[in-house]
Amino acid sequence: MPRYELALILKAMQRPETAAVLRRTVETLLERGAVVRALESLGERELPYKISKHNLRHCRAGYFLLDFHAAPGLVAPLLDHLKRDVDVVRPTVLKKQPPPPQSAPCPGLETATGKRAHKR
Repeated sequence: MPRYELALILKAMQRPETAAVLRRTVETLLERGAVVRALESLGERELPYKISKHNLRHCRAGYFLLDFHAAPGLVAPLLDHLKRDVDVVRPTVLKKQPPPPQSAPCPGLETATGKRAHKR
């Protein structure tokens, strides 16, 4: 299963309401077969511009990152579900690429002393 990152912008709420929205989102992922790796809060702050969503204008919001593994077919229905949630201002799902493998230095270019080896 590919690895994804869900960036959630939630409307400004008290801590219990925010926790309920996050719990609801994680349960939705788990019900659909996803494996949640991490949940990170980036805090509440002013939005860079006002966002109108569900007939409300939002100036402040809570930012969260959710790291998970899921089947590719789960992403579109998940976004559709989150866009209907009145507490979610903006959901964004990004596919995380695996880190590139560490390449070993090319043998023969450098000797143990750190100088280039010359061929004669």
